[in-house]
Amino acid sequence: MTRVARACFALTLLVSTAPRTGLAQTPDAPGRHRVEIRSTADSTLQPSVLVMPAAPAPSANGRRPLAVMLHTWSFDLDQRDSTVEAEADARGWLLLSPNFRGRSETPLACGSDVAQQDILDAVAWVRAHYAVDSTRIYLLGRSGGGFMTMLMASRYPAQGAAASAWVGISDLAAWNSEHPTDEYGRMMRGCFGGTPRESAAIAAAYAARAPLRYLKPKGRVPFDLADVVHDTVVSPRHTLEAFQAIAPQVLSNADIEAMMRGQYGTPVPAADTILGRTIHVRRTAGASRLTLFEGEHEWISRAAIAWLAAQQRRR
Repeated sequence: MTRVARACFALTLLVSTAPRTGLAQTPDAPGRHRVEIRSTADSTLQPSVLVMPAAPAPSANGRRPLAVMLHTWSFDLDQRDSTVEAEADARGWLLLSPNFRGRSETPLACGSDVAQQDILDAVAWVRAHYAVDSTRIYLLGRSGGGFMTMLMASRYPAQGAAASAWVGISDLAAWNSEHPTDEYGRMMRGCFGGTPRESAAIAAAYAARAPLRYLKPKGRVPFDLADVVHDTVVSPRHTLEAFQAIAPQVLSNADIEAMMRGQYGTPVPAADTILGRTIHVRRTAGASRLTLFEGEHEWISRAAIAWLAAQQRRR
């Protein structure tokens, strides 16, 4: 069997062996649909939610942008954001929410290679079955979803056009130290078998899944990195250090330490009507930007979508 024939056979097998859930495996009606996609990592069927828009495709060739929304640390693919869904629908975008092994409390979740592959498989499945504009594939998420957005966009830059990560975790070992005894700490111990202090192997596992290891200057993917000044769940330092990793010439260590003390420097003069909050810091590096705004552990998903909509990869 030729390589092409094997690939066609594998794609046919993927579709034909998926269990029925009351919905077509390749839905075409507007609305929210659950599909199951065979993992190329371990051959299990993994669920994703695909939201089909009612609006026509925004491009003349009928191809649609694809937004990939990644769930937070403690949730799974059934987590919803009504603003993201409404914005994607109004713009004629496909919206994909992979499960990537669900809540981050088991070794196969929390950014494992298998969880990463689940996202890649889900995107590949959508591209194989629908007319996707390959120049406008977007990643977005907040908190644990911001962590996965940074991880995926930095590790697989050829897969997306832009990434918007809000209140995200960039250093898992540091986040563990922020939550030594609470539920997040328990979940991390479930993922890695302990804390980074317990062994060199565990410390290496934390480091291997941390976005900071992969974020580099002059990367192919523009990043929209946003955080709040009153975050007690994920320190704003995670976002600041992530932006520094991609733009060291724009944000220094001294800048970060000053911002962590509440010293933000020159006020941002222009209001961001879409964000709708006081902006303490906004810096840009090429097509990437950093925003530090007034708020708690949250995102303004409408602003994330608006920024993504302005990004397009060159063919």
